[in-house]
Amino acid sequence: MAKQQKAKGKASSKGEPKGKTAAASKGKAAPATPADPKGAAKRKLGLRGAAPWAARHAAKHAAEARARAAEPPLPGSARATIRTPSGAEDIKAKIGELHNALTQIKTFRKNLHKSFYDIGNILREVQARKTYVAKGYGSFEAFLEREMDLGKTTSLRLVRITQVFLREAALEFGMERLINGLIALEAVPDAPGSTMKMESSKIPSPPVSTPVLPLKPPGRI
Repeated sequence: MAKQQKAKGKASSKGEPKGKTAAASKGKAAPATPADPKGAAKRKLGLRGAAPWAARHAAKHAAEARARAAEPPLPGSARATIRTPSGAEDIKAKIGELHNALTQIKTFRKNLHKSFYDIGNILREVQARKTYVAKGYGSFEAFLEREMDLGKTTSLRLVRITQVFLREAALEFGMERLINGLIALEAVPDAPGSTMKMESSKIPSPPVSTPVLPLKPPGRI
């Protein structure tokens, strides 16, 4: 009997580790499996792991925007006004012409006494073509006041010189003498471009004589 009890005790002692390991295996969680790099790459379809529909939505909107930009805008729409304003090419061309004219004037300004006639011709062309309107000026005089360092009066007189005198004669007499001559001409009454006007002098007509009164008959007081 004693031998049988010892054998059972040994058998029970041998079975305990098996039971402990089974209980431990039930209580503990399963070991984590290593991350799958391929699966992680498949889930990330956009920046910062965006949802799959976000990329498709953005691509769809980009395609629609490109299609709208390719189509010509409807007349009168806001997009047509912003993209192609009326007369845009004409305004751009006039601004370019005005910029070139001002650049030439600055170059001629360095030697004014020899190039004053050229400056007058350039200003005369600007006045005739009205390129100053493209820069927002309402009149030629306003343009001269803001853009010309010569001043409005001198600039207008240079234009007047090109209208009155020939180039050879103007260069022979010089700018100062021509300006003084214009001032003298403007002071003469009834001269072309003169600002002074005098009333025409007329010889006053003689006064109307009063009729002679008839003589009173004699005998009456």
